[in-house]
Amino acid sequence: MSYTVVFSPEALAQLDALEDYVSDAASPSIAVRFIDNVIGYCESLCLFPLRGTCRDDLLPDLRITHYRRTTVIAFMVRPDSETVSILGVFYGGKDYTAMLQDEED
Repeated sequence: MSYTVVFSPEALAQLDALEDYVSDAASPSIAVRFIDNVIGYCESLCLFPLRGTCRDDLLPDLRITHYRRTTVIAFMVRPDSETVSILGVFYGGKDYTAMLQDEED
């Protein structure tokens, strides 16, 4: 069974901001490659969506996984619709818990 992976507008905006950051810190080609790899990792959740850590303490059904120990990916799995929703992509130690709790309020 394969799930559909969808990105929230916030996650897409975070990916754009991350690409700008990496482009400035390294190079545009490295930034594009890094973002493509993050997106590919997110899309791989279609085959094994229940990986990562369950964080019901932040939001019901929230899961957290990491890409290369530098990027936190927050997502929810909806078995009834076979959908994985990418809620956020947080880079470099950003306080994702506070950001996700702000979204809930």
